[in-house]
Amino acid sequence: MADTLPAVLPDWLGWWSSTDYDVARTLLQRGFGALYALAFWGALRQFRPLLGEHGIAPVPRFVQRTHWRDGPSLFRLRYSDRLLVTVAWCGVLLGVSVVVGLPQAGPWWVPALVFLVLWWCYLSLVNVGQTFYAFGWETLLCEAGFLVAFLGSDAVGVPLVTILAVRWLLFRLEHGAGLIKWRGDRAWRDLTALYYHHETQPLPGPFSWHAHHLPRWWHRFEVVGTHVSQLLVPYLLFLPQPFPSVAAAVFVLTQGWLVLTGNFAWLNWATIVLALGVVDDGTWAWLGGLVGLPDGGAGAAGVGAEAAGAPPAPLAFVIAVSAVALLLLVLSVRPALNLASRNQRMNASFEPFRLVNAYGAFGSVTRHRDEVAVEGTLDQDSGPGGWTEYEFRGKPGPTDRRPPQVAPYHLRLDWLMWFLPLGHSSRWFTVFLRRLLEADPATLRLLRHDPFGGRRPVAVRAVLYRYRYTTPDERRRTGDWWVRQRLHLAVDPVRLVDGQLVDGRAAG
Repeated sequence: MADTLPAVLPDWLGWWSSTDYDVARTLLQRGFGALYALAFWGALRQFRPLLGEHGIAPVPRFVQRTHWRDGPSLFRLRYSDRLLVTVAWCGVLLGVSVVVGLPQAGPWWVPALVFLVLWWCYLSLVNVGQTFYAFGWETLLCEAGFLVAFLGSDAVGVPLVTILAVRWLLFRLEHGAGLIKWRGDRAWRDLTALYYHHETQPLPGPFSWHAHHLPRWWHRFEVVGTHVSQLLVPYLLFLPQPFPSVAAAVFVLTQGWLVLTGNFAWLNWATIVLALGVVDDGTWAWLGGLVGLPDGGAGAAGVGAEAAGAPPAPLAFVIAVSAVALLLLVLSVRPALNLASRNQRMNASFEPFRLVNAYGAFGSVTRHRDEVAVEGTLDQDSGPGGWTEYEFRGKPGPTDRRPPQVAPYHLRLDWLMWFLPLGHSSRWFTVFLRRLLEADPATLRLLRHDPFGGRRPVAVRAVLYRYRYTTPDERRRTGDWWVRQRLHLAVDPVRLVDGQLVDGRAAG
C-alpha cells in the first residue's frame, strides 16, 4: 500500500472509487477543456482593447488601486500585453489538449495539473477583468475547472466525491437561478416574464424573434417549465440513480431551448456539460440500446469495465481528492445559506479564489428594450443628417439585420452596451468614445463595421432608441426584424481637442 490502495478497497472505502461514471468524466473533462479554449481565444481577441495597457479599463491602473486579497491574479505581479497573449495562448493549447484526450492518457496528476493551470490562468483574467468580466459564467468556469481537475485520468477510477461535488455545483446553478426569479420580479410569479424576455434579453439570437411571437399560452408554459426545472427538479440530484440522470435530461432540454432562443455566452453549454456529468454509465448504456448501438453502446462508452472493478487508486490521489472535498464542503456553508436567504445574492463569490459560488440569472425582467446607438461625423458643421452609426457585432443596430448567433462566444462590449440604458456605471463608455475619436484600430476591431474606414471622426455622440420586434405582418411588408423610435440624446456630441474630450455641439 506504499504506492496504491488495493484494487479491491476495504469495505469502509468501497464507495470512494466508482466505475459508474467513466463517460461522465470524459464529457466533463473534454467539455470544459473546449470551453476553456474558447474563453482564452476570446481573451486573445478582446482583452487588450478592453483591459490591456492602452485599453478602455487598463489592468495596470486597476491593480494599483486594489489589493491582492481583493482578487489574486498572476497579473498583479506584472502585467503586459505580451504576457497576456502568452497566457491566453497557453490556455487555448491546454484546453485543446484536453479535448483530444492527451492529459487523460497519463497518470492522475497530469489532467489535474492541466486543469489547475487553466483555472489559475483564467482566474487571473477574471480577478482583474473588472466590469468586462463581471458575469456569472466567468465564476462558473473557474469553479468547474477547479472541480474537474480532481476527476483523475483514465488510469484511475472516478472519485465519487468529485461527482457529488459536480451535483452540488449543478444544484446551486439551477436552483439559485430559480430562487432569484421567484423572489425577484413579480412577472415570474404571475407567469408573464416570457411576454418580454425574448425581446428584451441582452443579445437576442436568430430565433428570438420567432420565440417572441409564439402564443402567450406557450410563454406562460415556458415560465411554469422554468419554475419546475429550477425549483423542483434540482432536488433529484441528491437521490440515487436514476433520479440524477432524469434531472440531467430536464436540464439539457431546458438549456437547449435557451441556446436556441438567445446568446448567453457559454452559460448554457457549461450547464449542459455539468448535467451530462451526473449521468451514470448504466443510463448511457440504456440510451445506446434504445438507438440500437452494439451491446447497448457499452463498448464504445467503456461501460463494460464495471465487472473488473475500478483501477487501483494511488494513495496521493485519494488524499488530494479527499482534502479538496473537505475544503469545498467548508466553503459551501455561505453559498448554502445564501440560497436560503431572502436577500439572496446573485452571481456572487464569497472568497477570492471563486471555488464555491452563488449563481442566478434574470432576477428581474425589463419590459422595454432601449438601446444606445453610437454615431460619428466627419463634418465640422454636421447637420441632423450628417451622423453615421457605428455597427456592433451582436447587439441590435440596423432594423433590417437579423440578430446573429454568437454564443458560446462572448461579446463583452456588446453585453455592457445593454446595461447602459438601465443606469449602470458608464465610466468605461466615456473612454470608449475617446477611442472612437482616436480611431483606435484595436477598439474598432471590436465592432462589426467602422463607417469611416479608419479615419478619425470630428465628433461622436450617443442616441437612445426604443426597440421592439416587428409584427409578422410588418416583417412580411418591410423585411425588418426591428422597429425603433428615437427617444433622445444619451450623450451630447463630444470632440477630442489636445487630447481632451470637449463639448462638440458645434458639430451637431
